[in-house]
Amino acid sequence: MTGGIVSTTGMTEIILTALKQTVYMVFWATVFSVILGFIPGVILTLTAPDGLKPNKAVYEGLSFVVNVFRSFPFIILLVILIPFTRMIIGKAIGTTASIVPLTISAIPFIARIFENSLRETTPGVIEAARSFGASDLQILFFVYVKESIPRMLNGIVLLIISLIGYSAMAGTVGGGGIGDIAIRFGYQQYKTDYLVVCSVLLILFVQLIQMLGNHLYKRLS
Repeated sequence: MTGGIVSTTGMTEIILTALKQTVYMVFWATVFSVILGFIPGVILTLTAPDGLKPNKAVYEGLSFVVNVFRSFPFIILLVILIPFTRMIIGKAIGTTASIVPLTISAIPFIARIFENSLRETTPGVIEAARSFGASDLQILFFVYVKESIPRMLNGIVLLIISLIGYSAMAGTVGGGGIGDIAIRFGYQQYKTDYLVVCSVLLILFVQLIQMLGNHLYKRLS
């Protein structure tokens, strides 16, 4: 009986630590990718054929770069970015190190979502703002961005859910997290209880994020 209690306690500690690692990785990767992804998203919107500053060369060039990075499988990107991660963080292994490839994989994803969200702004609203003498910068922030906030929020929710899935692969570089525990203990060591608990936690985590996102979307809309 005592052995079972000790085993359960040990399992709880391991999974709680892994959950904290997952939240840590996903939170910071989301913050950095949203900040860095907003820039190319805006540039793509402005330089698009129907944008405020159409520029075919810039749009197609940046769009190509975004598509190239989006096409990389995350597990391959993890390996390719090891030297870059080591240069930025000082090491290529660990939970903090995993944030680098997670962020870089998410930037093109969220940039494209931001572009699509911004470009869905009603043309009539843009023309109305222009007729009142608004500058391009004012139109960008007070029309494009303001009108797109609910759609952009939906995109961020999708990003977080994707990052939760990607974080499960972070164990290949010693990143830890729920996915790593599920694979190492649940799959490799045939401990079904770990696999079940980790799977349930990931499902609940995703559901919680989606519910929160839906609630905020309704409030903002």
